[in-house]
Amino acid sequence: QVQLVESGGGLVQPGGSLRLSCAASGFTFSSYAMSWYRQAPGKERDLVGSISVAGTTTYADSVKGRFTISRDNTKNMVYLQMNSLKPEDTAVYYCNVKWRTRAYWGQGTQVTVSS
Repeated sequence: QVQLVESGGGLVQPGGSLRLSCAASGFTFSSYAMSWYRQAPGKERDLVGSISVAGTTTYADSVKGRFTISRDNTKNMVYLQMNSLKPEDTAVYYCNVKWRTRAYWGQGTQVTVSS
């Protein structure tokens, strides 16, 4: 019954900003680290970053300094704030949690960075 639903994707110009949201249900959200991944056409699904139970964040080098992950445990939500977007950031973005030894994924939300 674990469910993750991403939203907030869209078309944005280079240098612009976008905030993605992930609504989680079916598990004790506050007890789990959450992650964001992305997958560009023809490429592997890569880790964007993660946020721990305590709120500590880690990021891939490609997004460090531009992206920020946050969580709101009262709303079972995790967010990905994306600033200074580049065309290379174009991808489907996925929310992820590892629960009981397996990974769960949302349906993904498309982010397109283009002029």
